[in-house]
Amino acid sequence: MSLADKVLAVNNDLPIRTDNNVHSGKVRSVYWLTEADSRRLIVENNYNVAADAPLAIMVISDRISAFECIWHGEGGMNGIPGKGAALNAISNQWFKLFREKGLADSHILDVPHPLVWIVQKARPVMIEAICRQYITGSMWRSYAKGERDFCGIQIAEGLERDQKLPELLITPSTKGILTGIPGVPEVDDVNVSRGDIENNYQSFQFNSVDDIDVYEKLLGEGFDVISDELAKLDQIFVDTKFEFGYVTDASGNEKLIYMDEVGTPDSSRIWDGPNYREGKVVENSKEGFRQLLLNHFPDPDILLDKNRMDERRALATDNALPESVMMAVSETYVSMAEKITGQPLVISDNPKAEIIQILKDQYGLID
Repeated sequence: MSLADKVLAVNNDLPIRTDNNVHSGKVRSVYWLTEADSRRLIVENNYNVAADAPLAIMVISDRISAFECIWHGEGGMNGIPGKGAALNAISNQWFKLFREKGLADSHILDVPHPLVWIVQKARPVMIEAICRQYITGSMWRSYAKGERDFCGIQIAEGLERDQKLPELLITPSTKGILTGIPGVPEVDDVNVSRGDIENNYQSFQFNSVDDIDVYEKLLGEGFDVISDELAKLDQIFVDTKFEFGYVTDASGNEKLIYMDEVGTPDSSRIWDGPNYREGKVVENSKEGFRQLLLNHFPDPDILLDKNRMDERRALATDNALPESVMMAVSETYVSMAEKITGQPLVISDNPKAEIIQILKDQYGLID
C-alpha cells in the first residue's frame, strides 16, 4: 500500500445520512445529522446536551493549507500522512485536560475514530481569540515598522524579534465579516480592541459584558495549561488561536465552551526549547511548512503578496511538492502528537472505509 492511500484527502463524500449540504472547510467537513438521528444519539449515548440539540459528524482530512492554498505532493499524495489524526489527538488531549482542571467543556461529544468527532452545534462568539507569549511573525513585522498599539494595548519599546513578552498578550480579531460596528472595518479577520468588544458585545454574539471576562479567563487558563504541559516536553508555546461558543446542557444551562481545535500545530506556533536557548528558532508547527514553501520557490513574494493570489493558486495547483517535504511535515505532526499524548499515533491504512464501517455499525448513521 502506498503512502498516498493512507492519506484522507477528500472528506466531503461520505454516505452519512443528512438533510443538509456538507460544509467543507480547508481541512474539516461537517455533516449535520437529521433531527431524528441527533435525538437518538443523545439518548443512546447519554450526551450532556439539550434533547433537541443539533449534532454533526466532523471529519478531518489530511489536507494541508498554507498561504490560503491547498498543497499536494508527488505520487498522488494529496495531504500529509497522519496529519488529521495528529491534530485530533492533540486537541482531544488538551480538551480532556481543560475538563479535568475545571476550565470549560468543548463542542466534542464523542470520538468514534481518530479522524472523526461527534459535535454539538454551538452559537459561535464572533472572535478569533489570538494570544501571544512571544513577539514574532506578523506582530514582529508590524512592531519593526514602528507600530506599538496592538488591539488597543501599548507595547513597550526595545523588544527584539522572538523575545518573550512581559505578559500574555490577547489580540482578538473578527471571525467573519461584522457590520455596523463603529471603527471596525467590514472585512474578515480584522483586529479589534477590548473596548470595541465591550461597546458592541451583542454584535460579537456575547450574552453579556461579563462574558467577555469569562472568555478572557478561559483563554488565559487554557493557554497556561498547554504551555505548562509543553514545557515538560521542553517545547515552547509561542502563540495560538482559541474559538468560543455557547451551548445548552441537558439541564437547560447555557454555557461558554471551547470550539474548533486547540493547541495544535495548525492553530499555534510551537518552538523547540533547546534550540531556542541557543538562539535558533525551530518550528514544530505549520509555520515550519510555510518556511519550507518560502524557501522552495524562487519567488517567495508570490506567497506573501495578497495581490498575487492568482499566481499563488497556480503555484499550488501546478507544483507537486517533493515527497521528502511532505514526509518532513508528517514527522513534525506525528511526533508532536505522540509526545503530547504519550501514545503512538495510529495511522489508518484505509481511513475512509474504516470511518464508514464504524458510523454504520456503531452509530447507525449510514444506510
